[in-house]
Amino acid sequence: MNLNVVRKWLFDNVIYAVLLLLVLVIIAVSPDFFTVTNLINILSQSSSRIIIALGVAGILITAGTDLSAGRMVGLAAVISASMLQAGDYAYKMYPNLPDLPLFVPILIAMAATGLIAALNGVIVSKLNVPPFIATLGMMIGVYGLTSIYFDRPPYGAQPIGGLSQKFTTFAQRGINIGGTEIPYLILYAIIVSAIIWVVWNKTQLGKNMYAIGGNPEAAKVSGVNVAKNLIIIYTIAGLLYGLTGTLEAGRVGSATNNTGNMYELDAIAACVVGGVSLTGGIGTVPGVITGVLIFQVINYGLAFLGVSPYIQFIVKGAIIIVAVAFDMRKHTKKK
Repeated sequence: MNLNVVRKWLFDNVIYAVLLLLVLVIIAVSPDFFTVTNLINILSQSSSRIIIALGVAGILITAGTDLSAGRMVGLAAVISASMLQAGDYAYKMYPNLPDLPLFVPILIAMAATGLIAALNGVIVSKLNVPPFIATLGMMIGVYGLTSIYFDRPPYGAQPIGGLSQKFTTFAQRGINIGGTEIPYLILYAIIVSAIIWVVWNKTQLGKNMYAIGGNPEAAKVSGVNVAKNLIIIYTIAGLLYGLTGTLEAGRVGSATNNTGNMYELDAIAACVVGGVSLTGGIGTVPGVITGVLIFQVINYGLAFLGVSPYIQFIVKGAIIIVAVAFDMRKHTKKK
């Protein structure tokens, strides 16, 4: 085999090589790590992170960013949790609220974050505010909004718990396949990933998204309504943040105004490691999923080996820096 071909393949697919190397190293140190249970745990822990990362990735591909994603996850979590508490729970936020169908609070939470994200898109595309500044301001504002909602009378700021069984089942249980329980979270992540893959690869919106990220002026000249497409892309991201928030509330069994804190940085890091270019125009669904899995393998694998959490931060930081270095090198070569 031609050495240059191998080198080019490794350069283009370094993310998958890194994931394989991490798994091999962990297995070599502790063969007990590679079990079905551990694999399912990693995939389950990755599921909600994959959903938020796919939302952030769409924005990154347009050469934007979203620092408000984590706070929107928190808003969706408190909204859905407050409306899906058990009827006999003593500290219900809405004591007189009837038992709602599961999908109603989830749709309300997603609609709230979708509207906020759409506002982000308007601010970026219509007012020409840089995405970093627009979403930084929105991050602060949404946290304030969530805290006002969360600090409700007469109980004050305490975790919203006592969630109904149908809500916790929705996020915590699974389906038995061949004697192994596959968490619903994994199935949700697969469905969302499939939908986003179709949007990115088989629709005009997806083509426009890559065109805007590659060269917004050229896209505009080609007849692409940049502002409209950006607003739609931000809105889709917001809907995914809302879904992530509801799943996190159900998974944990409670929600606070700090739910989702810093999730946006984890999502951005996973996207970059997964090959989404910070300069825009480049990114794939499999890459994003792999980026999330890499960080979960690091978290779970190094914890499994008893490695200090401080060392884990160092490893994760180094991987992010290397990933960005490769990204910038690719961008420079294309120029």
